[in-house]
Amino acid sequence: MIWLVIPVIVLVMMTIGAAIYAVVSKNLLYAVVSTGVVSLGLSLMFFILQAPDVALTEAAIGVALTTIIFIITIRNTTIKECCDEKKSKIESKKGELK
Repeated sequence: MIWLVIPVIVLVMMTIGAAIYAVVSKNLLYAVVSTGVVSLGLSLMFFILQAPDVALTEAAIGVALTTIIFIITIRNTTIKECCDEKKSKIESKKGELK
C-alpha cells in the first residue's frame, strides 16, 4: 500500500517546488516554464484522482496553451530597465573620456 503513496508524495513535492521556483525566479522565461511544470503536476494529480476530463483540460490549457502564449509574449517584448541602465553606463563612460 505504501508503494502507491510514494509517487503521489513525489508529485506533490515536485509541484510545490516548481511553484516556489516560479515565484522566486528572476528570469521570466524560467518562471513561465516552471508554471508549466506546476500545471503538468496538477494534471497528473487530477488523473490520479480519476478525473481524466479535468486532467486533459488542464494539460491542454495549462501546460500547452498558456505556456506557449507567455513564451511568445516574453519573446516579443523588450527589457526597458536593462536598456536604460546600459544607456546610462555608456553615457557615463563617454563623459569620462572627454
